[in-house]
Amino acid sequence: MSEPSRAPVHAWLTAPMKHDVSEAIERLRHAQDVQQIAVMPDVHLATDVCIGVVVATSRLIYPQAVGGDIGCGMLAVGFDVEASALHDPGIAGRVLAGLGRAVPARRRNRRAPIAPPPELDAATLSHETLEAMRRKEGPIEFGTLGSGNHFIEIQSDEDGRLWLMVHSGSRGMGPAIRDHHMAHGEDVGAGLRAVDAASDQGARYLEDASWARRFADASRRAMAVEAGRIVESELGARLCWETIITADHNHVSRERHGGRELWVHRKGAMPAALGQAGVLPGSMGSASFHVEGRGHEAALCSSAHGAGRALSRTAARARVTDRELRRQMDGVWYDFRLSDKLRDEAPAAYKDVKAVLRAQRDLVKVTRVLRPVLNYKGV
Repeated sequence: MSEPSRAPVHAWLTAPMKHDVSEAIERLRHAQDVQQIAVMPDVHLATDVCIGVVVATSRLIYPQAVGGDIGCGMLAVGFDVEASALHDPGIAGRVLAGLGRAVPARRRNRRAPIAPPPELDAATLSHETLEAMRRKEGPIEFGTLGSGNHFIEIQSDEDGRLWLMVHSGSRGMGPAIRDHHMAHGEDVGAGLRAVDAASDQGARYLEDASWARRFADASRRAMAVEAGRIVESELGARLCWETIITADHNHVSRERHGGRELWVHRKGAMPAALGQAGVLPGSMGSASFHVEGRGHEAALCSSAHGAGRALSRTAARARVTDRELRRQMDGVWYDFRLSDKLRDEAPAAYKDVKAVLRAQRDLVKVTRVLRPVLNYKGV
């Protein structure tokens, strides 16, 4: 492998980087074969490589710069009904209860899974341990939400139209793929491991990661179908699939930038090529946005993937009481019985998403503003 590079770093920030974030990016800047780094305004500390960072290499693949939840991303699709249809508390309660039954957080009953698309089910992963997990866990995790900041949200746009937004990823499969290939990668220092894209090991990682992206995308679509059925049963509303917007924010892809073919790793960053549609969520109590990329090359045609955490989960739980969470969620339907488990997801735990948008106004333009009406999170 080549000598460590000193890659240029371009940043779009809402405030000066914290020292530990700056140190992590500086280590990454000197990692082997790193050609360019773009730091998004929702950047925050994470293990090995920060969330909200885009890394370009010419040959080496860094699984840690993609993260474990490979293919995690967003789906948005409109309903053919106005948001006022969800004003009734009884209807909102039934929708919440229905979502909890239709879209489990963890696993589905083995006797009642949702079948993945045939092309996913027919695929074979690169190692027998991954393949065994795909056969055993894949079917019961497909179409499940996960926990943390993954959610299903029903929203209203500026014209009062109802929209659905789904945020989820590859569930247990993504971390298993990352960990397997990291174990077979080369130690390149600073706690990082890499595989050569031109090697058999690199090709295997890329194939497995591509499968995880497709799994995550198909899973979000399956959850949207289930959520649509719940809303249709209560409101008579239907999903308008011609409005769908999808974007994932944990991946590596081969792209051309600055006249060079590069491997672009995005960890908590959304593609934002010129004219490319995307979904940028706020917190469970703040606005979200549909956006369109401006194709900014210094940012490797990327965007923030959301508001980004301002407080760690521990700090949020220490500062936000159940009562305070209810105050912050005023006007949004959610299961208040879960307030204690949701305190680390309180709106105050996240950055101001409008400040994030201001910081990256040369990366994307807003095409639609949405406010939360009903929020369902798995716990």
